[in-house]
Amino acid sequence: MADRTMRRQLAEPRHRAPGECPVCAERLVPIRLGCPGCGTEIVGEFDPCEFCALDDADLHLLRLFLAARGNVKEVEKHLGVSYPTARLRLTGLLAKLGLSGEADEDLGLTAEQVLKEVAQGSLTPAEGERLLATLE
Repeated sequence: MADRTMRRQLAEPRHRAPGECPVCAERLVPIRLGCPGCGTEIVGEFDPCEFCALDDADLHLLRLFLAARGNVKEVEKHLGVSYPTARLRLTGLLAKLGLSGEADEDLGLTAEQVLKEVAQGSLTPAEGERLLATLE
């Protein structure tokens, strides 16, 4: 897939509704939907979108994964990270969506590789800490 096409497909939405109440931190529930074309409004309590609670980085990763048609090697290439790092990020995304299964399988990284990726910025310190804990 051409890089320009991939970037266009991965453009972030301009506005997203908040997922938590700014006053009490309760999860917000959609109550009113409106049509910008004709002005029709529907009021009620609607099921929230499970993907709407994801932060921008997670949404970007999800869009990238879908645009790559599930090819983790393609995700790795576009993120500029190693294959194990790309898999780790996808595993974290699955966990946030409540789709993680049994314990993560071995990603094939050594402690030295993890520290190198943290130093390069390919992994966040939190991701590195999580990976190092699984290596012990």
